[in-house]
Amino acid sequence: MNKKGIVLICLLALVAAAAICVLAEPAAAGKLEEAIAKTPVGMGTGEINPDAPKGFMGIPGAPQPFWFWGILWGIWVGWIFSIVGAFGGIMAGVGHISVFGLGDYAASFRKTSPVLNKLVTDSIRTSNQYLVGLSALMSSVTYYRMGRLVLPLGIALALGGIAGAYLIPVLTAGKISLKAYVGYFGLIVLVIGCFLFYDTTPKGQEKKKKAKAAAQAFQEAVKKGTSAGEVAAQGVQVKSWGFTRIEFSFYGVEFHFNPVWPVLGGFFIAALSAFIGVGGGFLYVPFLTSVTALPMYVVAGTSALAVFISMITSIFTFMFVKGTPIDFLFIGAELIGIATGSIVGPYTSKYIPDIWLKRLFVILAIYVGLGYTLRGFIDIRLPGI
Repeated sequence: MNKKGIVLICLLALVAAAAICVLAEPAAAGKLEEAIAKTPVGMGTGEINPDAPKGFMGIPGAPQPFWFWGILWGIWVGWIFSIVGAFGGIMAGVGHISVFGLGDYAASFRKTSPVLNKLVTDSIRTSNQYLVGLSALMSSVTYYRMGRLVLPLGIALALGGIAGAYLIPVLTAGKISLKAYVGYFGLIVLVIGCFLFYDTTPKGQEKKKKAKAAAQAFQEAVKKGTSAGEVAAQGVQVKSWGFTRIEFSFYGVEFHFNPVWPVLGGFFIAALSAFIGVGGGFLYVPFLTSVTALPMYVVAGTSALAVFISMITSIFTFMFVKGTPIDFLFIGAELIGIATGSIVGPYTSKYIPDIWLKRLFVILAIYVGLGYTLRGFIDIRLPGI
């Protein structure tokens, strides 16, 4: 991506974020003030001291994460999402829940102020989606220019995802407690991690011969020092479009899919990801590698496009339909880091072998999933969770 393109994307993202702030903030602020007013006054757990310094979302006494740590965490989130096409929302969630202490803060109101507990939980879910949404936008543009995005497949997933991303916020906003959210968040991630672990075993790899051949051809081109223009020319080439069959090639290897399945898959993935407040890349990636048998080198970009469309829908629903408040000052700092990590990621991923990209995904999924499952359901904490 050239500098002009990066600047344009950043400006568009800032304009969109500013518009959302102006239009959604009054309703969200009123909802937050009402929840604070119903919370017991005091200095104990689950109480609010009106004289305490304002922290997250302007709540007196709430944690106030330092903006510089937000930038650094944003770089990590943007980088990991842009190289594997997933884990942006999950890592954003880890940051908000554990690293910046918002999970414990929300949980402290579980008995004293359930409305505030659920409002902070919804804010965490929506904030996660802001971070992964920007990373998905920047990664999609970069991978498309590199010939590593299957456009019709990404569009099919996104079309199905719009309905799922709208429906779940409408049905669940204001109804999910932090404890339940953390437990389900971890359980879903753990199941996906175990499924992908099987996919990296010799038995799982037997069914991925075409993906393996395409990945090897791409890796050889990178080792030979092939120019960026030549690499893009050998990248994704759509051969034919149809209602029941779309064909494309990647480094001379032919692939095809029925667009009906990605539309259905996109619906369920977006619904599930909206429920736990993430981008859904950790579900799109196994869907693309296992169901459509694509190499990881085209999965990240294709997943990013589907995630971006899903995030726009879900953020709009949370903020405009359900009036969820957001701490835009802190999220703005994190978005600076997201932009940086998302630029670096696509250019570093081509030097990492396909199988190791998937193994990195598996390790993160199992650890994070196990950690949040234990924390959410039986209150046992692993380091960093």
